Amino acid sequence: MSPTGVHSLERTIQTTNRWLANLSDAIGTDNREFAYHVLRMWLHSVRDGLTVDTAAHLASQLPDLVRGIYYNGWSPSSVPIRRDRQEFIEHFCRSGRIAHTDVPKLGPIVTAFLCDEMSESPVLHALGQLPQEVRELLQPTEVPKTDHPIPGR
Repeated sequence: MSPTGVHSLERTIQTTNRWLANLSDAIGTDNREFAYHVLRMWLHSVRDGLTVDTAAHLASQLPDLVRGIYYNGWSPSSVPIRRDRQEFIEHFCRSGRIAHTDVPKLGPIVTAFLCDEMSESPVLHALGQLPQEVRELLQPTEVPKTDHPIPGR
């Protein structure tokens, strides 16, 4: 018997663990706690810059447990929050305990990871809603596996 006894919960726990393992590999660390912080901050920082409809559409593509992380602390009445590149980096770092110099390296890795793990369309659409300088910060160095270019590229 599974620890929770609920198949759908076990499946989302497995999926989330796989995501964190794969993201850890992509980042180049064996520290899943760090990978969790990076993923959470990418999700929260991007989510806050989106309209309610776009944020909900992106969330619908996430595994249940990750969706809960995504929505944690969200205030839909105060979005979208427009942050310039530096404000975005500051928010990402402050909330995620991540070094300023790591954001330009980690942001594109998370974007590419999410494009590989779920449907690319909502990720690319979400990026297209962000200010150009933030979008450029998060664009993967390699074009994701899609026929559609990342908006603004």
